[in-house]
Amino acid sequence: MHISDGVLPISVTVGGYAASAAIAAWSARRTRSEELPKVAVVTAAFFVASLIHVPFGPTSVHLLIPGLAGALLGPSAFLAIGLGLLLQSMLFQFGGLTALGANALMMGVPALLCGVFFQRFKGRTRRRQAIIGGLAGALGTALAALVLALLLATGGEDFFGVAKIALAAHVPVVVIEGLVSAFTIGFLAKVKPALLEPAFVQSEKAAHA
Repeated sequence: MHISDGVLPISVTVGGYAASAAIAAWSARRTRSEELPKVAVVTAAFFVASLIHVPFGPTSVHLLIPGLAGALLGPSAFLAIGLGLLLQSMLFQFGGLTALGANALMMGVPALLCGVFFQRFKGRTRRRQAIIGGLAGALGTALAALVLALLLATGGEDFFGVAKIALAAHVPVVVIEGLVSAFTIGFLAKVKPALLEPAFVQSEKAAHA
């Protein structure tokens, strides 16, 4: 799903960098020091998951986990995804540095939206949290694929066909991401439910313990 260098118009590339920098700064300010270990783990999971590419015509598909990242990290999800993409660009040339801003927006914004969705509707039971987590995982990938198609479409008519293929190729990924996220959230709700709470909630509970 990574957009390569030279695909997007310069105006979109510059705008993507500006928007990503602003959101990344906001995400960093919202990240508490006690959340850093969890941010590091999710960043590593995102880094590894999205390294495995399956060719599909002129594009490729892979796991993204923006919805799962958003459910686990909330506002810190954009920072984690941005760091993961930066490392992939520098170490493996996935996406490239000029497209980093657009790629961060494509995966980071859906992660933030899914984080809000999960915290709003997760409820208190493990079963409900697993279901809402699965929906968040599927929604995150679906939104990222839609943003990808829209960004590719800005490259002109030559990329319209690629945008349609990329959107269709991620339909099975949406289902897989939903299942993976549901299993992960359900497991965490059983063994470590505190990981599904925002940092400020964890701090308040610790203060009153």
